[in-house]
Amino acid sequence: MERDEVECFLLLAEELHFGRTAERMGLSRARVSQLVQRLERRVGAPLFVRTSRRVALSAIGRQLRADLEPHHRAMDAALARAVATARGIDTVLHVGFSNPLTGELVMRVTEALRGSHPGLAVEVCEVPMADPYGRLRDGGFDVQLQELPVREDDLGGGPPLLTEGRVLAVPSGHPLAARGTVSLEDLADVPLLTVEGELPAYRREHYAPARTPSGRPVTPGPAVTQLQEALVLVAAGRGALLTAAHTAAYFARPGVAYVPVADADPVGYGLVWRAGNTTGALGAFAGAARTAAREMARESPRTAAAPA
Repeated sequence: MERDEVECFLLLAEELHFGRTAERMGLSRARVSQLVQRLERRVGAPLFVRTSRRVALSAIGRQLRADLEPHHRAMDAALARAVATARGIDTVLHVGFSNPLTGELVMRVTEALRGSHPGLAVEVCEVPMADPYGRLRDGGFDVQLQELPVREDDLGGGPPLLTEGRVLAVPSGHPLAARGTVSLEDLADVPLLTVEGELPAYRREHYAPARTPSGRPVTPGPAVTQLQEALVLVAAGRGALLTAAHTAAYFARPGVAYVPVADADPVGYGLVWRAGNTTGALGAFAGAARTAAREMARESPRTAAAPA
């Protein structure tokens, strides 16, 4: 098989959409179809079941994907190791993560880099909620994975790697807890916990909007410095917390109900670094993060991989 056939097949098996596969490969849809058909002729059987509404893997296609993926990853890792050796990527990368979901992604990247870049050591630590950029600016972190957007003149970053919805954590006895979903207008009906610290206005608005979309004021609740503290206050009836959807899975606890916010914009997560501080190590981490994010999105119904 030709490498472009393998890459096209594996991407289409992931996306199950000819248009998105073409965009990711930088090819036309017609070229993607040609590559798939060429591989199907080589195999002697259809690898995909195509209808006007959907694309799905055939049984032989599922078998071929399972057989090919480990070898394709091994080839990519071998090439990455050769490139790393040529570039001399042999250092320690300090990486921050902002919450459990980003922490899980960072650990997956770290594990992948052990095989592809054995000379690159990754040390990880949580980003303080009350000081989202301090350790990045003072050199404590080389890069961090956190919520977007980031609107700081001295910081740069990449596009979103993962997205997920938002939920409202409320006391389990609160009337909103019995609802299937809530809206941003419902934030006016309960004190909303805020974050303590000198946060930029846009970051503060991300955690605790001052007003609903129609302009109704949102009552500020107590200020917190970490998530566990916030959930203790929610359970005690001191207020509600607007947070990412994964919080419900990582922090299920008595006294707290998580209700999806139907009209909230999704939360996006991406890499952020000091402007101009691009290195081979950071590039290697970013590449592995994109791959790990797609894998996480396939495994979890909570999250989605952002478009490549």
